[in-house]
Amino acid sequence: MGMRKTLQKQAFELSRRTMEFLQADEKRAQAVAEALGTVQRGKRALDRSQEEVMHALQVASKSDFKDLGKALSGLKRRARELDERLSAAMPKRD
Repeated sequence: MGMRKTLQKQAFELSRRTMEFLQADEKRAQAVAEALGTVQRGKRALDRSQEEVMHALQVASKSDFKDLGKALSGLKRRARELDERLSAAMPKRD
C-alpha cells in the first residue's frame, strides 16, 4: 500500500474515532451541532457581506457566475431543441 493510501486510511480512522467520541455523549453531540450551526450562520453572513462588497466594487461575485452558468445552460438546451426542430423540418438534399 502506498504512503498516500496509508495516510488516507489513518486519517479516516482518526476521524471515525473522533466522531464516535463526540457522538457518545448527548451533551457533547448537542454542543458540536450548535457549534456547526454557528459556523454555518457565520459563513452565510460572510458570503453575503463579500457579495455586497464585490457588487459595490462592480466585480462579479460567485453567485453571479453561478446564475450566468444556469442561464447559459438553458440557452444551450434551447438552441439544441431549435436545431433538432429545424433539422426535422428541412427537406433532405441529395
